[in-house]
Amino acid sequence: MDASTTTLTTSDDTVLHVHRWEPQGARSTRGLVVVAHGMVEHAARYAHLGEQLANAGYAVSAADHRGHGRTALAGGGPRGLAHLGDAHGFAAAVDDLLVVVEDAQARHPGVPLVLLGHSMGSLLARAFAARYGDRLSALVLSGTAGDPGLAGLLGERLARLECRLRGPRVRSRLLQALVLGPYNRPFRPARTSFDWLSRDEGQVDAYVADELSGGHATAGFYRDLLTGTRWVSEPSTVARMPRDLPVLIVSGEVDPVGGAQAVEEVAGLFRTAGLTRVDTKVWPGARHEVFNEVNRDEVEDHLVGWIDEVLTR
Repeated sequence: MDASTTTLTTSDDTVLHVHRWEPQGARSTRGLVVVAHGMVEHAARYAHLGEQLANAGYAVSAADHRGHGRTALAGGGPRGLAHLGDAHGFAAAVDDLLVVVEDAQARHPGVPLVLLGHSMGSLLARAFAARYGDRLSALVLSGTAGDPGLAGLLGERLARLECRLRGPRVRSRLLQALVLGPYNRPFRPARTSFDWLSRDEGQVDAYVADELSGGHATAGFYRDLLTGTRWVSEPSTVARMPRDLPVLIVSGEVDPVGGAQAVEEVAGLFRTAGLTRVDTKVWPGARHEVFNEVNRDEVEDHLVGWIDEVLTR
């Protein structure tokens, strides 16, 4: 397995910091996997997953999204605050994925490509599949959310109001409390503020100690996140996805973002739209980050097996 980092420049001159994990030496590449990480984290947290996929013959690319990780450090945006953009940030982040996808396909022409998105990244991946689904051979969603409904619409309006009154780059304590505040409640008494991420205390502690993770987000970020969540939950958006695109939706059973209920909701949305293969897997007792859970080897083996099967059909 070969690991490396590089940068890619988008059409608006955002410089994306990209991690790559590829099969070692002359071993033929069986497929490509592009990973889209979640909010207030970064792509290096998926190193174990990238290594396992590379060892199975898949070339993996994962960029730090705009306003996140090392992309943010080099971008001149709000320091220590996740921020997709002053306007249309969600759409820009989806187009950033296209830059990563095109780079991977240019380096490995003719090789099938899988897009894997976690949490916020799963929403970006769903939008990508609606806009650029013809480039994909399969789609994997981890910890994805269902339709936010009236609560999401209220949050979106509050975020837009805060952007108008205080500017899109200010930290939004209000939206942070509304969006993230409830996540830890099911796990009281909690050891940390991030017990909802995983049962693996070592992974939680690593997240807490990671200076590129666990930060805060701007009012503009929450506006874009909630707008994007509503858009990808609309049947008209899902109807734009290729009908024959295989989809795998995975989640921890007690994930407060996704969970078993969200898996069934999103899977039902896709099936109603006519997608012909939508598979689901809910891991008992697991929380939000199934790829950082106590049984992550089992989760990764299941993922590799599913990708192997759909790409060799």
